[in-house]
Order: sequence, then structure tokens, then C-alpha cells
Amino acid sequence: MGGDSLDQVIFWGVVAARLLVPLLVFKYPLPAIVACMLLDGVDQTVFQTFTSLDLSHYQSYDKALDIYYLALAYVATMRNWTSRPAFEVARFLFFYRLVGTTIFELTGGTHRWLLLVFPNTFEYFFIFYEIVRTRWDPKRFSPRWWIAAAAVIWIVVKLPQEAWIHVFKLDLTDTMRDVAWFTPALVLAVLALAAVFWFAVRPRLAPPDHAWQLAADPLPAALDDERERAAARVAHGKVFDRWLLEKVVLVALVSVIIANIVPSVTATPLEIALSCAVLVVVNSFLGLWTARRGGGVESAAAAFFVLSGINIGLVLVASFVLPTNEQFFLTAGFFFVFLLTLIVSLYDRYRPVLDVRTQDGRPPAPVRGPIPTGEVESL
Repeated sequence: MGGDSLDQVIFWGVVAARLLVPLLVFKYPLPAIVACMLLDGVDQTVFQTFTSLDLSHYQSYDKALDIYYLALAYVATMRNWTSRPAFEVARFLFFYRLVGTTIFELTGGTHRWLLLVFPNTFEYFFIFYEIVRTRWDPKRFSPRWWIAAAAVIWIVVKLPQEAWIHVFKLDLTDTMRDVAWFTPALVLAVLALAAVFWFAVRPRLAPPDHAWQLAADPLPAALDDERERAAARVAHGKVFDRWLLEKVVLVALVSVIIANIVPSVTATPLEIALSCAVLVVVNSFLGLWTARRGGGVESAAAAFFVLSGINIGLVLVASFVLPTNEQFFLTAGFFFVFLLTLIVSLYDRYRPVLDVRTQDGRPPAPVRGPIPTGEVESL
């Protein structure tokens, strides 16, 4: 195999992994999000080490792929999380970062301090929740505890990391290679934290609620087939509601960010946002119309492909109805239709699950966190 061919195999293999691995977050949330972070951290090193590719534009696509996997992680919280307070904290953190990133991109991508003001706390909060879920029932913890956890992650973890990356513009792998003392110091710091956890934190943890659990729970029995999901959609009974508003804002912000990142997209932010809003409204109307007639598709993949076909048809129609915007609809329209379809189809599938998971049963009396056994028994 020639050098150029091998370069392309490696490049597209990495890109395929960055597109497909995030889909695992719905079934294996913690391993998948960690894998996404690792891929994000090593992809350019892989290219630089094993290929001779020109990576001058890859940084833009790398940032777009980051937004992609974080958006899927947010939708996965609707499928998997059982603590409503934790979800509300995660939703705030996610949209706060999206708004900040949108401002950063629309102002030219030069004011890097904005990424310090709007840190990506959501990603680490997601990891923290999933670590807790591996052994404990997240419903047992109070809203105040989840807010405190987010605050600690924000201040202790994310602010230093964002300063390292966006203010000081340092790269971990480059620093490990160029600064002789950095790697030993990093190893010692990790060992020190591990020792603190093992000797100080672990003995004070409350008894686990269940065995180790990495896989997400199955869908609730009330929503585990398409007829039940259609009935829940009909019971919800609206097109123009908070769900629609959230979908429009989510898809529009993600699309505007990616449109400003990717060099080949020339559509204006307003064109992108309005087009996304129209498609999301049409998709929501079609979803409710189909549900009222008892229709729907059982498989998530099949639902995605059906909705993709509908949206491609809408883009083609728009290209003929609005000839002055033909370039936009035939380039950016197709570029974003799959992203929009994926988010909307998964959102519609899993948003009702959130309500069922967070409203079934009465949660135990809230506690402050993993605390000593004696305190748990006294509650």
C-alpha cells in the first residue's frame, strides 16, 4: 500500500472512530465519553506520527467533532439519568458552554478568554455522574450536592485546564515531550491523588447501592417499544412547546458553531439558525402526526434514516423554491442535515424517557454525597 493510500486509511479511520464512538454513549456512557476524550487527545499525534498529511485545517474539524460528541452526550442524559436535579445542572452547564462557544466563534475566534469564562464543565460533570452511577443510586443525592459537585469541577478542574489550553496555549503531549520534569511531576500528582482517594475518601464512602454497573439501564418498560413511545408523544400532545424550543436552540447553536468552524461553509449564522428552526418545526410536526396515527419506527437507526430522507427532500424542495439561496441549500443544507436529523431523532426518542425515569417512585431522602456508613444508617 502506497504512502498516500496509507495516510488516507489512517485519516479516515480516525475520523470514523470520532463519528461512531460517540454513539456508544447511549449504552455505555462512561467508557464512551472517556474514549471520546482520548480520541480527541491523540488524533493529531497519530496523524503527525504515522502520516505526512497537511493538518492545517484539521483543527477546525477537530473542534466541530468535539461539539458533535458533547451534543450526543447531552441527549444521552435524557435516556439514562435518573436524578432530575443532576440533569438540570448538566443542562445548564451544556447550554452555558454552547452560548459561550457561539459568542467566541461569532466574534472571530480570537477572544480566547471567553472559553475561560464559559468553560466546558459539562463534560467532566457528565463523567462524575456516571462514576457515581457505577456504584450508587444518583437519586439519593440532593440538588445542593449536585450543584456543589459542579462548582468544584468548574473551579478546581476546568478553570485551570481552560487556562492551560486557551490562555497559555499549552499542549499536554508537547509539554510532556519538551519539559523533562513535567512527566515525573504529573505521575507523582496522579499517585498523590490516588493515595488521597484510597486512604482518606474511600473509607468514608457510603456502602454501594449495587454491583459495578457500566452499561446503561434498559429503557423503562413504559417506553420500550414504538407504540408506547408514540402514545407518550400523543399524550404530550404539542408541537410548539418547551421541547420544541430546546430542540431549536440546541440544533441552531450547534450548527452555527460548526458553520463558523468549518472553512467551507459560507452561509450566514442567521441563515443557518432559521433553516434549522424550520426543519426542526417540520420534523416535530411530522413526528406528532405520525404518532397520532399509531405509526413510527422501532429501530433508532431506521428512524434516523427515514427522517434523513425526509429532510433531504425538504432541502431539495427549498433549493428550487428559493433559487436565490440555491448555493446555501445545496451545500450547507446537506452538510448539516445529518447532524440535525441525528439530534432531533434521538431527542424525540429519549426526551420522554427522562420524565419517566425521574418521576418513577419516590427517591430516598436526599443526602450530601457518599458519606460514612454511620451517617447513612442514621438517616
